[in-house]
Amino acid sequence: MANQRRITRGMQVVLLALVGYGFVAGQPKAISNGGIALLITFFPALLRRNYDFTLDSWLALWITTAVFLHTLGSAGLYGQIDWWDHLTHATSASLVAAVGYTAARAIDLHHDRIHIPRRFFFVYIFVIVLSFGVVWELFEFGLDIAADATGMTMPLAQHGLDDTVRDTMFNSLGALLVAIFGQVHLTGVAERIRERLVATGE
Repeated sequence: MANQRRITRGMQVVLLALVGYGFVAGQPKAISNGGIALLITFFPALLRRNYDFTLDSWLALWITTAVFLHTLGSAGLYGQIDWWDHLTHATSASLVAAVGYTAARAIDLHHDRIHIPRRFFFVYIFVIVLSFGVVWELFEFGLDIAADATGMTMPLAQHGLDDTVRDTMFNSLGALLVAIFGQVHLTGVAERIRERLVATGE
């Protein structure tokens, strides 16, 4: 647990440095991307302080890693390293899959009248991730239209049909990893959420 926290703190320091660089160099993109990512990394601490709910340290590291990799990509690595976009898509998709699975599993455990067969969760994870991926691609398409209309440079952009297909492939890879390896670990998180819901309802 201590190692995960140290890694998380290290990434937060890098994000803070990126925001500082943005202020010094007059780079609003670095300020906004780094600032938003930094705020997201404090989400687990916010849950612990305001709701007395402690996220698993690995899950907190997972969240931090996803936003950290994307922020570094937006800072220039997307253009310099071809596979960086694939890495961030797989990581982000796995996080979306984890959140979707945990929410559904918590509801399944909490409500007696709702039963989701375990075998269905495998399909459910893929549906959640692929649906989110479609929304994301539409969002990037909308940014392309806005960029053409305004002449502004957007932080995200589509790069053709091949890029969309590759993004979907790596989204599916992230979902597959969670579907195969993540369910056992995330069930414990879902059970803690259920216990929290029960305590809140009493």
